Amino acid sequence: MSNIVAIVGRPNVGKSTLFNRLTESRKAIVNETAGVTRDRNYGKSVWNGVDFSVIDTGGYVVNSDDVFEGEIRKQVHLAIDEADVILFAVDVEGGITDLDQEVAQILRRQEKPVFVTVNKVDNNARILEAHEFYGLGLGDIYCISAMNGSGTGDLLDAVIDSFPKKDKEEVEEGIPRFAVVGRPNVGKSSFINSLIGVERNIVTDVAGTTRDSINTRYNKYGHDFYLVDTAGLRKKAKVNEDVEFYSVLRSVRTIEESDVIMLLIDATRGVEAQDMNIFNLALRNKKGVVILVNKWDLVEKDNASVNKFTEQVQEKIAPFTDVPIIFMSALTKQRIFKALETAVKVFENRKQRLKTSALNDVLLEAIEKYPPPSVKGKYIKIKYVTQLPSPTPTFALFANLPQYIKDPYRRYIENQIRDNFDFTGVPIQIFFRKK
Repeated sequence: MSNIVAIVGRPNVGKSTLFNRLTESRKAIVNETAGVTRDRNYGKSVWNGVDFSVIDTGGYVVNSDDVFEGEIRKQVHLAIDEADVILFAVDVEGGITDLDQEVAQILRRQEKPVFVTVNKVDNNARILEAHEFYGLGLGDIYCISAMNGSGTGDLLDAVIDSFPKKDKEEVEEGIPRFAVVGRPNVGKSSFINSLIGVERNIVTDVAGTTRDSINTRYNKYGHDFYLVDTAGLRKKAKVNEDVEFYSVLRSVRTIEESDVIMLLIDATRGVEAQDMNIFNLALRNKKGVVILVNKWDLVEKDNASVNKFTEQVQEKIAPFTDVPIIFMSALTKQRIFKALETAVKVFENRKQRLKTSALNDVLLEAIEKYPPPSVKGKYIKIKYVTQLPSPTPTFALFANLPQYIKDPYRRYIENQIRDNFDFTGVPIQIFFRKK
């Protein structure tokens, strides 16, 4: 089970810098202006062999006229609610402020591990100044500098040790896991109930009826896998829920632990930003994807409806358009088994291993027809291609000057692989290495 670490705190204490440090990325914008981070950033991190997810929230502000601040407050509450561990970022230069006290008051009510992370501590004098933050009443403090990384090792050691020891579900290893994900009230539970023929999962018109991920063993018609109905919105007192953010956060763990993602889209509403967030999470985690357009029975249709909707979906998900799209209805059971068969095929595509000889026969011919453009008068020669032994389709092309090969040529190679081998619904990784 994946763990989630949320970084919270008032604006401009270095939360985004700490997020970039933990995820080894530059995804979060860093600026001295308070309130730059208004959306959530989600990233992956690993420490001492333990993987976990990191959520960077916007700065917590109260009594502000800025319309964004109210949304940021809601997102902070939601991140706190869903995370396993909370990093409370404060700034040694500013000392304890009223906003720090506001956040601390919220965190003291939590039963989850909270780490007071005193940022910008880059010399011994500031270590002494940091002792002031014991006054927040949240236990030990951790002095770090997110900018240069000092102190983050000790912090991460403590974070890893504090992860909850979760009981392992009785899920057999080696059996595929298909996650049914999507916005609240899109029909996830209805879809699973229709497949298994049992009203196992509660279905209502209220968004977020499903509170926890539910594993259902499906062993029929020669298939054997787990269907996972992802959790939706869980109502909490005194939290004005941001449904869109919440469903992404709840989908993170399920996506990370599954093999194929069955993304349900509401045909009556089309592809929305929330659907794209979940789709991109699946791609980032290199999972197989099937898009299921549910409630197709409620749409007024003509001969061109399917093609028009397909074009709209592909335009949204570009450049990764090699994704199967199934038009179905969980209520009338229209094409629900087609959806299942497609997910099984995507799983098989994801685990397939190509013969090196077949791969070289196809790609070397394509490379000869259209070689990489020369750079500074130097000609790039690709001599050999192989599939790497990884859980997802990953290919290495060996060249004399791999550093000069650009993204457009990488896309050309990916298109050649897809044109000649069936990797529909599966993200592909391509690396160019020194021969």
